[in-house]
Amino acid sequence: MTEANLDHTASKTLRDIPISILDLAPITAGSTAAQSLRNTLDLAQHAEKWGYNRYWLAEHHNMPGIASSATSVVIGHVAGGTSKIRVGSGGIMLPNHAPLVIAEQFGTLESLYPGRIDLGLGRAPGSDQLTSRALRRGPGSDGQDFPDRLGELRNYFQPTSGSSMRIRAIPGEGLHVPIWLLGSSGFSAQLAGQLGLPFSFASHFAPDYLMAALDLYRTSFRPSSELSKPYAMIGVNVICADTDEEAQRLATSPYQQFLNIIRGRTGQLSPPVDSMDDLWNLQEQAIVKRQLSFSAIGSPATVRAQLEQFQQSTDADEIIVAAAIYDHQARLRSYELLAEVVGIK
Repeated sequence: MTEANLDHTASKTLRDIPISILDLAPITAGSTAAQSLRNTLDLAQHAEKWGYNRYWLAEHHNMPGIASSATSVVIGHVAGGTSKIRVGSGGIMLPNHAPLVIAEQFGTLESLYPGRIDLGLGRAPGSDQLTSRALRRGPGSDGQDFPDRLGELRNYFQPTSGSSMRIRAIPGEGLHVPIWLLGSSGFSAQLAGQLGLPFSFASHFAPDYLMAALDLYRTSFRPSSELSKPYAMIGVNVICADTDEEAQRLATSPYQQFLNIIRGRTGQLSPPVDSMDDLWNLQEQAIVKRQLSFSAIGSPATVRAQLEQFQQSTDADEIIVAAAIYDHQARLRSYELLAEVVGIK
C-alpha cells in the first residue's frame, strides 16, 4: 500500500475504486471449520484471479459459525496460498491482545509476505463478556485504553537504530505494515482522522452512524506520513446471482444468521429457505433488514445499481464486500459476477 493509491479523490465512480473482500470464514450447518478454511483459501485464490484488491479476515470468538478466531494464522494460510492480493485483518480486536504480540505476529507475516499485509484494528471484544474474560482481558482492557495500545503497537514497528527501547518486536521493528482503524461509531473515525490513518466503517452490519462517522473522519483528518488525504472504506453485503429471485433466496441465510443474533443465539450458517415468513415476526424482520440495509442483493444489474447508490452517497474510496452464502459454489459465483459488475474482471 502506498500513499498514492490511498489518496481521496472527489466524484469517483464505482469503476474507479478498489473492491475488496471481508471473510468471516463461515462454518455452514453440517460442515466443519476445516472445510470452512479450505473454502476461504479457495475463495481467496479466485478473488486474486478476478482482480479483487485485498482479502481480510475478521476476529471473532466463541461463535460456532465462524472459523477465523485465530486471525493471524488464517491470514498466513491465505497469504501462503496466493501470490499478489493483499491479505489482512478486518480486524484484529486489539484489546484482546498484548500490542507486542500483534506486532510480532504481523511483523512475521510481513517478513514472509512482504508488501502484502494489512493490519486492521478494532476495539470491540469480538465476543461476549464471558469469552472476553477467558481471553484474559483485564480491568483496563475494555477498549477505553485503545489509543494507548495503538500507540504502543505503532512504536514497535518503528526503526530502533540508536534508540533506547528495551522491548523490541522482532520481526516487526522497521517494517511498514499499514494500519487501518475499523469501527461502527465515531470513536475510531475521529482517532483515525487525527492520526492520519485509513478508516473502514462496518456499515455491512451497523449502518446507522455511517454518514456521521465518515464526516467526522474527513473533517478531523490531519495529513501524516501514511496519508496526505482521508481514505475511507465502507462495508457492504453483496449477494449476486443470475436472477433477483435466486439472490433473494440466498440472502435468507444471512437473514437467519442475524435473526439468531438478535435472539441471543449463535450457530452455524443455515441453508437458504424459500420464505422467512414463518421464521421471524414483523418486528424482527424490521430489525434485521435495518441492520443489513447496506446490502446489494440481486442480479448483476440490480447489484450494480445498488452499489452505485452506496458509493455516490458516501464517496467511499473503497468498498469491502461480505457475503454469507451457504453454498460455496454459489458464493464463488456471486463474487465472480460482482467482479464483472464493477469492472475488475
